[in-house]
This record gives sequence, C-alpha cells and structure tokens, in this order.
Amino acid sequence: MKVAIIGTVGVPAKYGGYETLVDNLIDKKINSEIQYIVYCSSKAYEREKRIDTYKGAKLVYWPMNANGWQSILYDSISLIHAYFVSDVILSLGTVGSFILPILRLFSRKKIIINLDGLDNRRAKFNHFSQCIIGAARRLAAKYADICISDNQGIKDYVLKTYHRNSELIEYGGDNAFQVEDDEKLRKKYSLERAQYCFKVARIEPENNIEMLLQAFAQLPEETLVLVGNWNRSKFGRRMMAEYTKYKNIKLFNPIYDALEINLLRSNCKFYIHGHSAGGTNPSLVEAMNLHLPIIAYDVVYNKETTEYKALYFEDSKTLIRCIRSSDELKRKRVADAMYAIARRRYLWSIICKKYESLFI
Repeated sequence: MKVAIIGTVGVPAKYGGYETLVDNLIDKKINSEIQYIVYCSSKAYEREKRIDTYKGAKLVYWPMNANGWQSILYDSISLIHAYFVSDVILSLGTVGSFILPILRLFSRKKIIINLDGLDNRRAKFNHFSQCIIGAARRLAAKYADICISDNQGIKDYVLKTYHRNSELIEYGGDNAFQVEDDEKLRKKYSLERAQYCFKVARIEPENNIEMLLQAFAQLPEETLVLVGNWNRSKFGRRMMAEYTKYKNIKLFNPIYDALEINLLRSNCKFYIHGHSAGGTNPSLVEAMNLHLPIIAYDVVYNKETTEYKALYFEDSKTLIRCIRSSDELKRKRVADAMYAIARRRYLWSIICKKYESLFI
C-alpha cells in the first residue's frame, strides 16, 4: 500500500510539527505493507543533502517553497502527482484543496486531510489570505474521504461549521528528552536549574509574545528565556529591540540542536505556552512529556490539550499572578498532572497507530 504524504517541507525533519509527525510515521511504522512517499521542498535541502529515500520512504522533490504563497502550487502539484503513484493520500494542511473538485471528477482515490488549526484567524494573515485559507478548509471538509482534527476544539468547530465529523488525532511529544543540568546551562546561558521560565515559539502576535514580555518586564525577580525567530519579521525585531534592555529577559534566536533546546526546556521552573490560535500544539505536548509545570494561555485548545489541569492566564496581570502564587508543591502537582496526560495521550506510538488505522 503506497501512502503519499503532502503538505510538509520534507524529511529528515529540520523543524515544524508536521515534519516531526512525518518523521515519526516513517520511523515507527507498524504495518510493513505501508510504503510512504513524501513530497519535499528542494529549497529546504542543499543539493548534496537531498536523498532519494529516508528510512524506507521514497522522497519526491519540487523546486518551490512549501510555505507562503507558493504552498498552494507546491501542494497542488504534489496532490496531482500523488494521484498517479499512490493508493492513499495524506494531506497535512488544506491549501492544496483547490484542485480537489477537479481531481474528484476522475478518481475516488482515498484522501485523508489533516485540517490543521484555524489559520484564517491568525493575526499575521491579511483579510485576503484569511479568505483563501477559509475557502481551502471548506473544500477540504467537503471533498476529503476522512478529515482529521488535532484537538477537540477543532473537531467541535468542524462539526458545527461544516457539519462534518472528523477523526481526533493529536501529536506525540516523547521525541523530547530530559537533559540533566550541566555546566553548559550555567556557563553558556548563565542560568540555574529551576530558576527561569521558558518558552519556544514562532515570534508572531497570536502567540502572545508581547504579553509575556510585558509581564516579565514587571517581574524583575523572575527570569524569562524565550527562543524564537526574532529576525523574521518587523514585529520580532521590534520586540527584540524593546525588551533586550531588561536583564531578566533573555531572547535567543532559533536553536536547532535537540540537545541544547532540551537542556533549556528540561531545567526550567515553568513552561509558558502563549499560543492562542490553532489546535494541539507540538511544543506544548513535548513540554508535557518532559514533566514540566505548564502555564498556558486561556483558550479552549490549550485547555483541551492539558485537560483543564494546567495553570492559565488571560493577560499580563494573570500571568504574573500565576507565577507569584505558585510554590514548589503547586508546580510539582501541575507537572505530575501534565506528565500523566502526556503518557496516556501524547506518545508517538499511539499517534502512528491511529494514522495507520485510517489508511486501510
């Protein structure tokens, strides 16, 4: 059975939730009859690093970006090609859905679409982009054989808006691993175990970056470490310029070394999750698998992910209150609850089994 996967930058995974998902689907394959075909962007891999196969999966490259406006063309071409070479198509995201009404005239090949989060609500997109994303999701909900929602909040939205049932499949987080406190934490980062709060995220308004920074500007006794792509946008550069003057706020550019990012995550006092859009976020379930106490932004997606057992904030004031009112016992109670949920729901072995059951 040939299963084509479209909608990602590609594998080996460099970054990104979908890329990590595909990497794990390939690596933890249960059904030996499945042969994966993964579509990749040649723009993301240097020529000498482009390989034909990866852990048994066949890789197909297209010379265009997987993100931005080119993603519509990238996913559409991948979808058309996949129609001729696969038995099942798994689309991670909906932007290629504009071609589905035409393809459906010629074939009833099984198409499974992960609907992603509610991207058309993200502040970074203008009105035109939001309309395009919304239209793509409507087409996906109409023409897919199976729709996947990664969060109960998304599943409820899809049922209410499109009158369509969807399968609930989240993400694994056990790819994150504990790294014990060592000299690097102190020497390279000037940090001590359990003496700082941590967040890793894309530097975008809907991730409430400014809200977090405003809170810690008023919390000189607490340290914030925030890792993200600060130089990617005017917003990020403005935040960097405005908040680097605070000694208790440490802003780091992206860290792609798994050992280093897990060192910083594993030893923090709190993991702060500020995402307000989308569904189940991979970085959140990774933090839960690391047995960390979580303070999450108060939206239904984050509450569903954490089963309403984390701490939640609505603004800078409530974030400050969460941090100041939490002693070691409370942090341990929250961390234990997060870890128990993660081991029950957010393991890649569980997630891969759910995906494979849809291919049959």
